[in-house]
This record gives sequence, structure tokens and C-alpha cells, in this order.
Amino acid sequence: MTHVLTPGRWRGLKSTSMRNNIFSILAFDQRGSYRKMLPASTSYDEAVAIKREVVVALSFHVSAVLLDNQYGLPAVLDMNGGSGVMMSLEESGYSGDATYRKLIFNEQWTAEKIKRMGASAVKLLAYYHPHSGALAEEIEGVISAVCDECHRHDLPLFLEPMSYSLDANIAKESAEFAKQRPQIVKDTAERLSRLKPDVLKLEFPIDAAFDTDHAGWRTACEAVSAASSVPWVLLSAGVDFSTFEEQTRIACESGASGWLAGRAIWKESVTMSPADRQAFLAGKAAERIDRLNTIASAAARPWTEFYSPIAATQDWFV
Repeated sequence: MTHVLTPGRWRGLKSTSMRNNIFSILAFDQRGSYRKMLPASTSYDEAVAIKREVVVALSFHVSAVLLDNQYGLPAVLDMNGGSGVMMSLEESGYSGDATYRKLIFNEQWTAEKIKRMGASAVKLLAYYHPHSGALAEEIEGVISAVCDECHRHDLPLFLEPMSYSLDANIAKESAEFAKQRPQIVKDTAERLSRLKPDVLKLEFPIDAAFDTDHAGWRTACEAVSAASSVPWVLLSAGVDFSTFEEQTRIACESGASGWLAGRAIWKESVTMSPADRQAFLAGKAAERIDRLNTIASAAARPWTEFYSPIAATQDWFV
């Protein structure tokens, strides 16, 4: 049974997906991590210009681009007009300590403003652990409120839950956390999809640094698809492109509705000279996107299997 969407949310998903209703989205909403990639002497204007250059070049190869309010305005204004625009709502980072993370918002940046600037969708990143008890319930309450606010403005919400360790002695990048990760991602998909975000933007459920068994990867992705009641797309989480390409293949064959990636595609380019960057974007980066699009188009699950538009009755607008 499909869920009925308002025309605005339906058009928002149409505007951020390819003709086959599969998502092919470039992410460049990084802020703090983006600055760390650049030389310390890089000015704000230079950082904005680099982001604009990357986005304008690659926006012709994707169905949408995810951007931020801090560095992204020129990129939004100059990118391909045929690609959808998605904007991050949350502030970069989190409040609280590393094992008790809460969302940060800027009261001057709202879903209403994202709608007014012409964006097609909103993205919300939330650090979340499904087994954190009262904190998980608190974060779910915040997410639910954001969902309601986005839907009040007829904007679809792409929700990005980011896992982390609840034990200060266990790093997320450790083998011990890697063992927990499949269950965490699955349980996250199950719990948060109940809140009715329009799309989940999920981590790959297996840490490729510790597990290269592709059969196990497929089983874990199938479990995520079974647990989620809304479409999900795969994020790259900064892995190298060859790893992300195989992850995308398996995720899409296992029920994902496409990909939403950034650094795996463009990360080398931001420290290049302008001439080298232009050549890289036109060549290697564009080729990477085309390969991901080929995979997704062949195997991914269309988001229209989850949703339908309102009936076109004579008085639908009432």
C-alpha cells in the first residue's frame, strides 16, 4: 500500500530524482569538514568559489544537489536549472559530549526559508543511536517536529541518521563498533521510518574496513530495506570511490532507491589548481557519477513504489 503525498512533496521528490524515479544526488553541504580539507589560508570567498565551481560542473550529471546555507548560495544560483536543490536544515556539529549528541539549529534558518528560496527538499542530519533510551526518544521528538514543519510547507524531508558509539572507549572506526553496526543501522531504519520522513539517507550497514564479504553486505542491506517503511538512499560517508561504487551496486540491488554522495566523487578536486580542478570535474568526477547512475538505473527501487499523488478530482485544490 502506498502513502499519498501532497502535490508539493510529490513534485519535490520528482525534482530530486531522475526520470525513472531513482535518486542521483550530489552532496556538498559540508561546512566544518570542508574547511578542514582546505589550506588554512583559504578565505571565505575562496571556499565559496570552489564549492560553486564543483557544483556547477557536476550538477548537469545528477538529479539534485544537496547544499548548505553557509557556503552554498552562489552554487544554488548558478547550478543547472534542471537539477533539484536540497538544503541542509541543521547546523554543522552537535551539542553535548561525544556519547550524548543533540541537534543544533539556527533560528534564522528554517524550512519556510528553504521553501522560499526555491529548494525542492530539506535534509536533516541527526546523530542517533536507536539503543540510547531517553536520548533516542528525545531526538525522535525533534525529528518528528521537523517532519511536521517541512510537510506544512509541502517540502519532502530527507533524514540522515548518523550512528555513533555510546561508549567513549569504543571508537566508531573500531572493529568492535563494526560488529554492532548492521543491527544499529537496521534498527535505526525501522524506528525512524515510522516518523514518516519522505526518504532516509543511510550509512552502509557494514564497515568495509573490517568486512569485505559481499554476501554479508547484501544480507545486511536487504535487512535495512525490509525494516524501512520509506525509501532509502545510500550515503558515501567519505569512503573511496571504488568502495562506494560496489556498496551502491549491492544497496540498489537490495532495495535502495539510489545514492546521495559527496566526497567519494569530488574530494580530490577542492585542493587542486583551478585548471586541474576543471579537468578533474569534467573527466574523473563526471565519469564516477555516470557509473553510479548506470548502477542505480539498472537496479534501484523507484520511490514511486512507496508513494502516490493525491487523486486528480475536480475539486482537489480545495
